[in-house]
This record gives sequence, structure tokens and C-alpha cells, in this order.
Amino acid sequence: QVQLVESGGGSVQAGGSLRLSCTASGSIFSINNMGWYRQAPGKQRELVASITRSGSTNYADSVKGRFTISRGNAKNTMYLQMNSLKPEDTGVYYCNADVLGTSRFGKGTQVTVSS
Repeated sequence: QVQLVESGGGSVQAGGSLRLSCTASGSIFSINNMGWYRQAPGKQRELVASITRSGSTNYADSVKGRFTISRGNAKNTMYLQMNSLKPEDTGVYYCNADVLGTSRFGKGTQVTVSS
């Protein structure tokens, strides 16, 4: 089993920055790709950014140039640096891991951006 715990959420004004962290525990050797999803009130959960075990990244168009995803050297940590935040970035951000073909999520961390 793999457990994912997010941290680093909070409230900021538009234009500000936040850094989210995700720490995986358990059978971390079985983790392949990882990513960040977010869910705004009344909307479906959407993929924000993803990163493969080898470090290849992919971003949603809405965050390109503003967000940066990375993984720690131990491969059980993942980060999301969020700059130039906008009110539409508000939502619950979830850490996601592909564990032997099964998608697992953390409990999420709230990000609120005020105008």
C-alpha cells in the first residue's frame, strides 16, 4: 500500500506563490508516474501537472509557465511550485500516484487565491 500526504496549501492574494509538497510512504518502490490534480467548487477534478519517474513533465494549458512540478531525489516526494497565482487556481489540490497501474490520491490540501 502507498499513502500520500499533501502539505503547503493556504490562502494568498492573486500574484502570490505557494509550494505544495507530497510525501509518499509504504511501498514507494512501486510508484511510477505522479501528478497533481485540483478540484474547484462545483467542478470536476482536473489534472494540473504530472511527472514520470524519469522526470518528464506535462502541464495543463492553464498553468503552463506559472507552475513547476518536481520530484525529490528519493522519488517518494513531489512538489508543485505555484507562481503568479490567480483566483481561478482556487481549489483542493490532490497528490496522485500511479501504483502498479492503480491510481491513488491523497486527502488533498486547500489552496485559496483572493483577488
